[in-house]
Order: sequence, then structure tokens, then C-alpha cells
Amino acid sequence: MGEKTEKKEFELTGKHVLAIVVTAFSIIIAVNVFMAYSAVGTFPGLETKNSYVASQKFDAQREAQEGLGWDVAARIEGETLVLDIKDVNGAPVTVTSLYGLLGRATHVNEDQETEFTQSSTGAYVAQVGQLGEGNWNLRMNAVAEDGTSFQQRIPIYLKAN
Repeated sequence: MGEKTEKKEFELTGKHVLAIVVTAFSIIIAVNVFMAYSAVGTFPGLETKNSYVASQKFDAQREAQEGLGWDVAARIEGETLVLDIKDVNGAPVTVTSLYGLLGRATHVNEDQETEFTQSSTGAYVAQVGQLGEGNWNLRMNAVAEDGTSFQQRIPIYLKAN
């Protein structure tokens, strides 16, 4: 006569529950460690060493900068960054110094310092090479002929050709 085999029903024990809990928390911890590492690895750094001291000068610097009445615009033409700085009357502005940092908002891997020269049209131009599509930021610092400091972040969006 044939032997009957009994099928044993699964029983959830304390060891199973422990394994499930340990596995779930291990996954959560691994994801958190990865996200923290990614955040720290792409963080470009501090904008200012002491925010309190910077805040004390902010209003005076902003008023002086607004007093210049400059209208600033930037665009990419091929591999050239074109920076237009115009005064209240729409005439090109000549600055005593100009610094620019072109890069992505999310990381510093593609950042490049720009070396501007003033063109015959009055605009400032710099060679930046071939840039990928997406959002770029130009952080510019200029000094007017009267010594006033002018700072601005100019977003530039490049579409795929």
C-alpha cells in the first residue's frame, strides 16, 4: 500500500521575523548611506565662511549694486559665452575687473573659470568649449570703474540641437 506523505504547513517563527526585520533595516541603512555619500560628494561647498558677517554688509552692497543700474544677460553661442553688461541707457559698460565661473547647479565636476575679453560690440566673450544640454549657471563678479562691486548668478539653459 502507498505511503502517505504529509505536507507540513509553513510556520512563522521568531527567527523568520528577525531575518525579515534585519533585512528590511539593512536595505534602509544601505540606501541612506548611499544617499548621504552622493550628497556630500556633489556638494560644492560653502558660499560664505560667516553668514552673520555677510548679512551685515548685504543691504549696503545690494543698494550700491542696484545704484549702478546695470542690466546683465548671458548666452552661449557655439563654444563662446557672451556676457552683455549694459547701463541704464543701454550702452555697453566697461569694467575694471571681471571674474566668471560657469558650471552646473548640482555639482562642480564641469565648473570652469572664464577669461573674458571685451569685443568690439562692447560685450564680454569667453571660450568655454562644447557644453552639454541642460541648466548652467554663470556666477560673475565685476568691479565698476567707480569701485562698486557687482555680483550676480545668471542661469543659462541649453537645449539639445
